[in-house]
Amino acid sequence: MKIKLLSIGKTDSKELQKLIEVYKNRLKHYIKFEFEIISDIKNAKNLSEQQQKEKEGELILSKLQDTDELILLDDKGKLFTSIDFSQYLQKKMNSGIKQLVFVIGGPYGFSENVYNKAKGKISLSKMTFSHQMIRLFIIEQIYRGFTILRNEPYHHE
Repeated sequence: MKIKLLSIGKTDSKELQKLIEVYKNRLKHYIKFEFEIISDIKNAKNLSEQQQKEKEGELILSKLQDTDELILLDDKGKLFTSIDFSQYLQKKMNSGIKQLVFVIGGPYGFSENVYNKAKGKISLSKMTFSHQMIRLFIIEQIYRGFTILRNEPYHHE
């Protein structure tokens, strides 16, 4: 299995980008991982929230293969502990899917078409975080999940 993370818009913070790179490099030891940035919509200020979600949705869906399993990072998604998330990753690997795709949407969430294509939604917290910080958090949690599955000393209970 391969894991892909899609996100709308670039990471502005150099500090966050450095930390994302640290965890991307660590993940290479466990699984094929790709982080792809979808460029911000041009002239988004001239679009309604709905129009922006639709345009972002088209871009997200254009990045998917028919066999991909799409999981949305959404504030209304399922909450996991780190151990539960590691078990979730194991189940996905055992299921035989080729690519698991996590998506961080734009500022207004996802279009109806993206919700309809998704196989699930995950929330990282009941709190609200910037979309840029969520990138780091999900990559770190994927890494943590693999260290848990291998009984490595990164995670402490």
